[in-house]
Amino acid sequence: MLGEPWIVLTALWVGWGYPFIFRAPHWQKRTSIAASAPSAIGISLEVLAIFGAFVFRLPPGSSPGVARVAGSMIFGLLGVMLAWTSVRHLGRQFRIRAGLWEDHELIRTGPYAVVRHPIFASLLAMLLSTLLLLTPWRWALVLVAVFLVGTEIRVRTEERLLASRFQDAFREYRKKVPAYLPFVR
Repeated sequence: MLGEPWIVLTALWVGWGYPFIFRAPHWQKRTSIAASAPSAIGISLEVLAIFGAFVFRLPPGSSPGVARVAGSMIFGLLGVMLAWTSVRHLGRQFRIRAGLWEDHELIRTGPYAVVRHPIFASLLAMLLSTLLLLTPWRWALVLVAVFLVGTEIRVRTEERLLASRFQDAFREYRKKVPAYLPFVR
């Protein structure tokens, strides 16, 4: 399948990655604390799931069908939108691995008012977009499970850090706003 859906999926992944590569503040020279090991494990599982979505493919010559293509495009556009708005609202707080800057702020605006971890939500949306377009259901379910394990590791790691720094403010935020799936506490 090298048709139009594949081209659109590639464009969506490029659109998703652009703000992280070109708009996020990298190489900041500020004092910070980090939880690198758990972050690396979580990221590795997420990357493994995404890689699997491209490896475990529908049989040659088969089409995903109109419903799967439409769902893929919806999730892909949602993922791109969340990536761009998350990076913009996170600003100087941006980090690849879990950690806090010395002057870290708790962001609760934009997509952070809907979910506490919209970047993880954007990556999940991109995974779902890819799975719908390329991957058989049996593999899709396994890969979503692997991804969710990695994301849960990252969420718990980041939230321990945020709770230690922002205490009551973070606990209140956590009560009101779901982690990375809207409407799921």
